[in-house]
This record gives sequence, C-alpha cells and structure tokens, in this order.
Amino acid sequence: MFKQQGNSHWGSGDNDNALKCYSESLEIREEIGDKNDIAESLNSIGLIYAASNDYDNALKLFLKSLKTYQENGEKIGISKPLNNLGFIYHQKGNFAKAIEYYYQSIKINEEIGNKKGNAIAMCNIGGIYFEQKEYKKAMNHFNEGLKISEEIGNKNDIASNLTGKGNIYEDQGNYNDALDHYYQSLKIREEIGNKNGISASLNNIGNVFFEQENYDNALENYSKSIKMSKQTGNKRQMVESLNNIGNIYLEKGNYYKAIQYGKRAKIIADEIGVLVKTKNNAEFLWKVYKKTTDYKRSLEMFELYIKTRDSINSIENQKTVIQKEYQYQYEKKAATDSIMAIEEIKIADALLAAEKAENKRHQIEAKKQEEEKYFLFGGLALALIFGGFIFNRFRITAKQKLIIEGQKEKVDEAFDELEEKNQEILDSISYAKRIQSAILPPAKIVKEYLKDSFILYKPKDIVAGDFYWLEQRDGKIMFAAADCTGHGVPGAMVSVVCNNGLNRSVREHGLTDPGKILDKTREIVVQEFEKSEEGVQDGMDIALCSLENKKLCYAGAHNPLWIIRKGEVLETKADKQPIGKFRKPKPYTTHTFELEKGDAIYIFSDGYADQFGGEKEKKFKSKAFKKLLLSIQDKTMEQQKIIIDDTFENWKGELEQIDDVCVIGVKI
Repeated sequence: MFKQQGNSHWGSGDNDNALKCYSESLEIREEIGDKNDIAESLNSIGLIYAASNDYDNALKLFLKSLKTYQENGEKIGISKPLNNLGFIYHQKGNFAKAIEYYYQSIKINEEIGNKKGNAIAMCNIGGIYFEQKEYKKAMNHFNEGLKISEEIGNKNDIASNLTGKGNIYEDQGNYNDALDHYYQSLKIREEIGNKNGISASLNNIGNVFFEQENYDNALENYSKSIKMSKQTGNKRQMVESLNNIGNIYLEKGNYYKAIQYGKRAKIIADEIGVLVKTKNNAEFLWKVYKKTTDYKRSLEMFELYIKTRDSINSIENQKTVIQKEYQYQYEKKAATDSIMAIEEIKIADALLAAEKAENKRHQIEAKKQEEEKYFLFGGLALALIFGGFIFNRFRITAKQKLIIEGQKEKVDEAFDELEEKNQEILDSISYAKRIQSAILPPAKIVKEYLKDSFILYKPKDIVAGDFYWLEQRDGKIMFAAADCTGHGVPGAMVSVVCNNGLNRSVREHGLTDPGKILDKTREIVVQEFEKSEEGVQDGMDIALCSLENKKLCYAGAHNPLWIIRKGEVLETKADKQPIGKFRKPKPYTTHTFELEKGDAIYIFSDGYADQFGGEKEKKFKSKAFKKLLLSIQDKTMEQQKIIIDDTFENWKGELEQIDDVCVIGVKI
C-alpha cells in the first residue's frame, strides 16, 4: 500500500543493474557539479536500497538527497526525499518521524502544485491511520488520494488508494467491498505491469478468502504472491505471504507445516528489520508454538510480539500523528486567512450593526424576564423537594455501590492470587520439562548411532509419560520407545524412575540382551515403588531393540515390533506384562532376527493408533497405521516422519490429543 517517490526502476526486479546505472550517473553529475541532478541520483539510489530492504543505507541517501536539494533551494525536488524518508521510518515502525516527513512533503507539494506527490503522501498517511485502527481518518486520506490520482490520471496511485480502502473494508468484515476494491487494484496493476503491486493485491485477495474460510483459494493467491515477490526481490511481501500460508496450516491443525512457514518468514523478517513484519510474524509463531505446547518458544515469541507491538502503538507515535494533522490543518487555514482578510473587515462592520440591534432587543426582554422570575421561584421550590428525594435515593445507591465494589475487589484479589498460583505451577511444570528433556538422548547422538532413522515425539502436555531411550555398549546399539502409566506430571515422574531402571540395567549390570534388560528394569522399578507405603502400581509398556550390524534383538512389554520387508509387515508381539508390579511375572522373551538391506524397523507407544479423529471421530487404529507405513516406504526416514506427523494432525483435527505419542523408525 505504501509508496515511495522517484524516477527509479524500483520493483522491476533488476535492482543490481539499476544501482550500477544510477551510481555511474551520480559520478558524472558530481563531476559536472549540478546539485539538483546530484540530489535526484542520491534519491534514486536510495530507492534501490529500499527495494533491497537495506533501510539503513536508504535512509542515509534520502537524507543526503534532501540536504542537497535544500542547499540549492529546489522545492520541486525536496518533496521526493521527504516522502521517502517518511516511508522508511514508517517501515521501521516510527510513526512519529514518518508522519512528520509526510506532512512536510504535503506542505511543499501544495505550494508548488505537485498533485502526484500529494496523492502518494495521502495514501501513506492513510496507511498509518489504518494500522492504528483509525478507520474514518484513514478512509478520508485514501479518498483524498484517490480523488487527486483520478484527476491527474495516475493509475499506479489509483491502485494504491483502492487497496487502502479495501484494507479498511476487510478489517470491518465487509468482504464483498474489500474484494471489489482489491480486484480493481489488481486489474490496474496488471495493465501497467507493476509486479510488486500485483503481489500485494494477490496477497490481499488471499486474506479475504482466508477470512471466509475458503482456504484453497486463499492458498492459491498467497502462493502466486510469493512467486511474484521472488521475481522482484520484495522480501517484505514474502514475509507477509509466508505468514499467511502458515496461518492456513494453523487453522487446519497442521502445526508442523505452520511452523515451517513461520520460521521461513522470521528469517526474512529478521534480515530486513521491518518492525511491523517482525510483530506479525512473532504473533503468528507465538500462537502456533502454544498449540504445540512448546511453551518456551511460545513465550519468547509472545514477548517479542508485545515488545514490537508496544513500540509501534506507542502513545508518543499516536500523539504525534494527531498533532501533525492539526498543525497541517492550522497552517492551511492560516494561508487561507490572509486571502480572506478584506472580506472579514466587511463582515466585522455587519456584525457591529447587528450587535446594536441585539442590545435594543435585550432592553425590551428585560422587563418581561422580571415578571417571569416569580414563577421561577415557585418552580425552584418544587425542584428542591424533588432534589431531596433524588439525593436520598442517590445515597442509598452509593452505599450499595460501595458494597458491590468491595465484593468485586475481593473477587479480583482471589483471581489475582489464583492467576499467580497458576503461573507458579506452570513455571514448575516448565522446569520439570527441562529435567525430563535432559534424560532424552540428543538428536545428534541418535543420528550418530542410527544414521537412517527418525523419532516422532509428541507429548500431550508440557511433560510426558512417553520417552525414548538409547544406549551403546559392546558394539550394540540399544534403543526403545517407552510408555509410562499416565501422562502429564504423573507420567513424567514415572518416566524418570523407569528411565533410571533402563540405564542401571545396562551401565551397572552390563546387560545388552533386551529380555534381560527388561527383567532387571522391572526389578529396579518394583523396588523403587515398594518403598512407598501406598502400594504404587505404576510402571511402563516398552518396545526395546538391540542392533549389531544386521542382527536385531527385540523384547517388549505390551508394545510390539514391526519390520517392513518388501511390502509386507512382519509383526512380533510383545509379552503381555508391564514393567512394574504384576501378579505372575515371567522372564521377558528376546526375539532375534537377521535383517536384510532395505528393511525398516518401527517401534512405538499406543498414543498414535489410539488417537480419535476423522469424520466419525473414531480411533486411528493399528490397521490404518500399518497401511500408512506401507504406503511411504519409498520415502526417506525424515520424509516419513513428516508424513506420519501430518497424517496424525489431520486425523486429529480440532479434537484434543488424548495421549503422548512416540514413534521410532530405523532403515537398514
């Protein structure tokens, strides 16, 4: 929506060649010594830097251009860098400085009759009011800008002001009018070949479809917008469109893809340093991380969002916008007053004559008022009586209000105390997550020992009952997917005990046979829980593997092993007894396999298959899980992880995740 002024190839996508040409032109003009031409070259080079999102260098060049024009007393040229400086500060979120430069530009444009410059400045000021939700003022500026643009036949500026009006209609939920203005703008921009404008219009159209929950059309327009932005190198628009696509996936419950698009947008937003884009991206990532219960990252993004939002919407900025508007209107009126001075003398004489006639009329009415005052005293007495009644009612009402306010204060205090307690609990759980994360093997270690593998780990809450485990001893790589009793905090506490049991079985007792590891782990876990006087019955289900070259050993407590070989699932069932207290415990069975190249091993907890979802809100079930794994055997393990995750999220939809999920895949 916002526009810069100058005679450059801004937005053409050939910024490198344009920069080279303008730099050579500047050198020649400096040799000649024509200050107006030098100032114009500086302004044009500044536009190239702005188009490349290098706002710091653009700012220096526009200031230098302004100073050169001022030294030469060239008012026609001055308005260009003034408007461009406003644009740069606008993008940085400094509305105070932006509005100052915009109004300086308008003042000079009116003096020299530069209607085109005013149309641009009006559109830009309208953009500031729009961002501050001052819709009436924004609409006035867009209408004024549109009127001027139509008068001089400038199609580019007509499209920009139409877009501004469309933004307001969209924000107010008037989607038909919004689309109408966006399509008008798109048509004009396509006619004149304004690629940056086309990209913005496509994004805006996508926004309306998104609001109408027409996600397919929204995605189509956003994708076209990104493609066009890449051609022109318009990184600001790319950030916006990437965020918007992320929002579609967020609405669809596909959090993995949402985060991927959000991260891509953040990289570009950090690179270009545009405050508004950083704010929008932080707001999006805050929401999507919250959905995935990644509260640490969610909090980081929330803090960044608040920081940038407060900076943009600061009281200082808003006050300056208002002050500059009144200053502009006052100065405009002062100029008009000097022209109207003679007329005002005539008006003053007429007012004097009218005042004499008014004095005579007052003398006649004075006598009449004397007669009426007696009636007023009577009315006053009645009013006092009625006032006494009203005062009494007011006193009763005030007393009741004090009681209600006292009760409200107590409720507020209780609420604040509850909120504080909740925050303390949340902080404690978040710290517990750090402890639990410390017992999980780092991704680097997993990849070192299981090179072609993936681990999909999706806790239901901040902390989890599921965990994955890996150890290496005597040339054997042992790995497991475990599911402890419960989830959340209780499950996490049990997981620490069970993880410790596995570690001790290998590290202290030197075991590498899966069945014997499970036997010893059960013994350790039962001993730990028997210390309690309350008879704790908790434990875990687990699938445990030991891999040495192509020799695989497996033992399981309730959780099976699947080996996919040549399009067939070879399932090995687990022992039907948990790691924990059991009425008639038996030694766990170790199963041994000679693997073949291309075999894929899968172990998992029951959270994936038990998840409710789909059209009928039923369980996903093991049969569908097998079918899914068979269908993706031509994919890499990392690709499989993404597909398995996406399938889970799409199946779950808006339903709550019912249990922790842990899936491990290894390709031979």
